[in-house]
Amino acid sequence: MPDQDKYLDIQNVDAGYGRSQVLFGVTLGVPWRGGVAILGRNGAGKTTLMKAIVGELPLLGGSVSLDARSVGQLPTEQRIRLGLGYVPQEHSVFGRLSVRDNLAVGALTNRDSQAVNRVLEIFPKLGQRMDQVAGTLSGGERKMLAIGRALLSNPRVLLLDEPTEGVWIGVIEEITERLILLAREIAVVIVEQHLDLALRVADRAFVLDRGRVALTGSAQEVRNDPRLLQYLAP
Repeated sequence: MPDQDKYLDIQNVDAGYGRSQVLFGVTLGVPWRGGVAILGRNGAGKTTLMKAIVGELPLLGGSVSLDARSVGQLPTEQRIRLGLGYVPQEHSVFGRLSVRDNLAVGALTNRDSQAVNRVLEIFPKLGQRMDQVAGTLSGGERKMLAIGRALLSNPRVLLLDEPTEGVWIGVIEEITERLILLAREIAVVIVEQHLDLALRVADRAFVLDRGRVALTGSAQEVRNDPRLLQYLAP
């Protein structure tokens, strides 16, 4: 991908936890809009990569850039201001706050008075739950709330770690359709165990194996590659 087409540029990233290195020289680019899938078996380094991008883990080597600006040494909150949105796998909503208050927290830095209304247009179910405590929502509704709150920071790149984990199959389809629409406007980077879902959202895919990029290409190329099942097998 030419440099001018990248919004998020990850070059030779090494990262891990303490003395345990998980990522080894990971390089990938994310365009200004469209879907990108990060695939791999459990333990391949997918969540570690997301945490390294957003700044929850320090880099052991390599660089992370947003719109050609190096952000690898910046704290998470500054990366968010520069265009990253992040929905982690767990603890992605304030369980004791109402849906309304969760969205209000997300909108604190957003000067657009209609921003919350636009989130409710994307996820109409949230509009029916505004006064409900977030911790009592269904798994799918909590994921919708987490994504909606992240969108209120006006991200150019939305990072989603397992957005359908613990979600009923009927709601998975609804979330998938919304992500496909979002990917027409911004970049959506999705880590997901549901292969078909991920490759429906994505235009391009990267497969991690033992902390390294083992396979990359268009979503269709990766889907058809005979090595894919080998890299995804437990």
